[in-house]
Amino acid sequence: DSWWMDAVEPENDALKGEETFMGAGEFYRLTYPLMVSQAVYEGQRETTSGKRVCILTRSAFSGQQRYGIINWSGDVGGTWDAFRNQIVAGLNFTISGLPYWTTDIGGFFRPGRSQYTDEKYHELLTRWYQWGAFNPIFRMHGYQTETEPWKYGQTVEDNMRRMLNLRYRLLPYIYSEAWQVTKNGSTMMRSLVMDFNGDTEALKQPYEFMFGKAFLVAPVVEAGAQHREVYLPGSTDWYDFWTGERIKGGQTIKADAPLERIPLFIKAGSIIPIGPNVQYSGEKHSGALEIRVYEGANGSFTLYEDENDSYNYEKGLYSVIELSWNDAKKTLTIGTRKGSFPGMMPERRFNIVNASANKIRGTDPEISQAKVVSYKGKKLVIKLV
Repeated sequence: DSWWMDAVEPENDALKGEETFMGAGEFYRLTYPLMVSQAVYEGQRETTSGKRVCILTRSAFSGQQRYGIINWSGDVGGTWDAFRNQIVAGLNFTISGLPYWTTDIGGFFRPGRSQYTDEKYHELLTRWYQWGAFNPIFRMHGYQTETEPWKYGQTVEDNMRRMLNLRYRLLPYIYSEAWQVTKNGSTMMRSLVMDFNGDTEALKQPYEFMFGKAFLVAPVVEAGAQHREVYLPGSTDWYDFWTGERIKGGQTIKADAPLERIPLFIKAGSIIPIGPNVQYSGEKHSGALEIRVYEGANGSFTLYEDENDSYNYEKGLYSVIELSWNDAKKTLTIGTRKGSFPGMMPERRFNIVNASANKIRGTDPEISQAKVVSYKGKKLVIKLV
């Protein structure tokens, strides 16, 4: 559940030439949405503690992130230029300290009813959707039209379903990264400068970014493209997520990018928890998780879990499991679980796989190479080959 607070910024020039509490109105006009967000946040929290506050708004000001805010970029056009600008805008926005950002996938202003049969627009929509799956918040919206995937024909629907399923299978990874946002002031959508600030070539890439600490995302931003050049930062190896191929960093490669695929690479040393196919984020399942390890460097990951709603985590009602990979010994250590919360599974199954050694491709549903372990909250050390 969320509040949708559209147009809470002053849309006119009433503050021009005026002095506000903070200073000149031309520079501080967006203090208004800050205070509106605060009022809604505090009002809901006073009313109920059982639901987390979530506010979708197109207006922002420094500090607004503490009020349960998701910002979207407003009513953008449905063009390739607008799409490219959204990538840069999102990276600039999230690096500023406002971590939850999103866009109208496909553009708010789109080709009207012809969008359902316009194959050129379908290509743009598909590429935008692929990139949107690696935004902090994943959503599609458009002006005066329905935007359900099945409206655009079978090919578009299939491509969207593929990305939607991937996003939902990555929920354990995404939710754990969201905990890093809360606990450490991190951000999920990461300009390459955040992780590779010593790599001058990485700093020149406007359309590449990290999604969490594991995924390098390189969306296709040109019409008709079936490949794109991708710079893989040095000091580490990388894995093509779709093929399992290991690639040396510090070079530009020509990545395959058929319409159904966004170039996606995994940093060596990454540990990625992957869940089952679910229909919504809070859906109950057996608790079995696939844990993928991409060898080539030591690595660690904090698996975070709680009730998925409520503010009980503020009272310490959550759990963390530290995962660490020793590349020399080829061992994965699953640490002792710390903490607990209502409804926590006391025992669960982990399907652990050396994704690199076995050239795991994409999100193959059946991985025969997995080592299955029963985890009861105590430390385990697993040898992988």
